[in-house]
Amino acid sequence: MQQKLEAFMDEQKSAVQQEIYDRLRGLDIPERLKASMVYSVEAGGKRLRPILLLAACQAYSDDTEVALTPAVALEMIHTYSLIHDDLPAMDDDDLRRGMPTNHKKYDEATAILAGDALLTYSFELIANDSGLTDQQKIRVIQSLSEVSGPKGMVAGQILDMKAEQRDITLGELETIHTHKTGELLRFAVATGAYLGGASNEQIAHLETFANYLGLIFQIQDDILDVTGDPDKIGKPVGSDKANNKNTYPKLLGLDEAIEKKSRYVQQAKEALHRADAASSYLAMLADYFSARDY
Repeated sequence: MQQKLEAFMDEQKSAVQQEIYDRLRGLDIPERLKASMVYSVEAGGKRLRPILLLAACQAYSDDTEVALTPAVALEMIHTYSLIHDDLPAMDDDDLRRGMPTNHKKYDEATAILAGDALLTYSFELIANDSGLTDQQKIRVIQSLSEVSGPKGMVAGQILDMKAEQRDITLGELETIHTHKTGELLRFAVATGAYLGGASNEQIAHLETFANYLGLIFQIQDDILDVTGDPDKIGKPVGSDKANNKNTYPKLLGLDEAIEKKSRYVQQAKEALHRADAASSYLAMLADYFSARDY
């Protein structure tokens, strides 16, 4: 099963990356702006969000080509968010995946504009996609704008900043991560399933699955900061504690954080069963999100 999942992920990752590079390199725009956009896209990453979108489509349809452009758009929005998160006004990070952050490689103004360009270009791609019907374009654009905007990811970022250097409750922590991380995952799963032909009832169950998946992803991130390999996770172990960040191990203790993650994995799989997707790659991805070591 693990080899099957790895083969699927490698195949989808290659398709997404090739499409992103083709789209960006073909743009007739100022060269420095293009270079900055391409730099962050090429900086690596597991492409989990677009892979999740394509896996959700594949759970209900053998043809995932219709979902490729939305998957690429989603990855561009994720990349824009990382560029902006790294800025001095936000997290003020010098490195991203072992490489200089965009504003360190270029400059702060260029990094802001590269993030802006990736965000807006993502919607242009969807609007111009000949493989989507007008109805599909409207639904995908409406949903993506909602999860990435002031009700979704942006809300999560400002709540996260507000929570820095103060103690918060578990409920507040989960609200932050549901918005900051979970909303893009919810879009990935719901949109992939919609484009694959899933029913509204199935999509509703999949959104429940995605909510748990976002929390699983964040809990595992927090656990890796305590138990992970620094060479794999790309930062020193214990950096969250040193920076007094609010994490699941801090609030619950390591053992209880691990137990909570296990409960969420089970609840995520129960939602998948109700969505008639228990035997899909989505179930394998839930385990992958929980067990990943970087």
